[in-house]
Amino acid sequence: MTDNKSLRVAVIQQPAWPDKNKSLAETERLLQALVREAKPDLVLLQELHCTQYFCQTEDTSLFDLAEPLDGPSGQRLSRMAKDSNVVLVGSLFEKRAPGVFHNTAVVYDRDGSFCGSYRKMHIPDDPGFYEKFYFTPGDAEKLNGDSGFTPINTSIGKLGVLVCWDQWYPEAARLMALAGADLLLYPTAIGWDPNDTEAEQSRQKGAWTLIQRSHAVANHLPVIVANRVGHELDPSEHSDGIQFWGGSFITGPQGDILVEADAHSAQYLYADIELERTEYLRRIWPYFRDRRIDAYAGLTKRFLKD
Repeated sequence: MTDNKSLRVAVIQQPAWPDKNKSLAETERLLQALVREAKPDLVLLQELHCTQYFCQTEDTSLFDLAEPLDGPSGQRLSRMAKDSNVVLVGSLFEKRAPGVFHNTAVVYDRDGSFCGSYRKMHIPDDPGFYEKFYFTPGDAEKLNGDSGFTPINTSIGKLGVLVCWDQWYPEAARLMALAGADLLLYPTAIGWDPNDTEAEQSRQKGAWTLIQRSHAVANHLPVIVANRVGHELDPSEHSDGIQFWGGSFITGPQGDILVEADAHSAQYLYADIELERTEYLRRIWPYFRDRRIDAYAGLTKRFLKD
């Protein structure tokens, strides 16, 4: 980890297209502009940023979009990290083996070297978000004995990378924090049904922001969130598609929003965070000390009142 406890962290929010080259070219354009202006240490990209969000429909031909971790998209992200001298967190539709596919976050260090990956653990299956058709959940325990909720070591610190639907689960954030994460990062693809009322849209987005801010508060960790923007059609034409709501943001370790993006623009944002503030806060708000770990067995049950 760097000796400098202050980090400049950044988020890129963008639309995406079926053409991977077009989507990644937009990522690269925004990254280059961001680096020229701010020289960040860390940059987070949104979930499945290489293509449109293809999970609106179930189509076996779309498995052709998947790549191994060291495939063309991974190699391009590695070059972006090296050329920009940043720790870069990207997102891939991973082909692990025939019939085994994952929604995977990938992390590259400043020199372009591969630091590690995180396979999305919580997989939704809802209208417009048919992810269980495409993605196998990440392994609860890896071959080396690590938990599926294990931070990824980089030159700037330990990154607690989680993905989209994971962001609604306090258990995931807490396990990353207990494993020593210095930051929590959430690459995301979430949006509105265009037919929802304005009031319902406001409630949904407010809840989304609030739950992630709460992870910062409960664990005294900065939280970095990247979401996509733009309207994406449903290829099956069974719905009116998804209006992705943007709203990417960065919080400090008390849930204070440092910067926040709008709901429609391709843009980048950045903020400076002080990592040593985590220890300061945990000394005066000692949640970890006072946890009743002897009383939480019920958390491993599906439901307690049957």
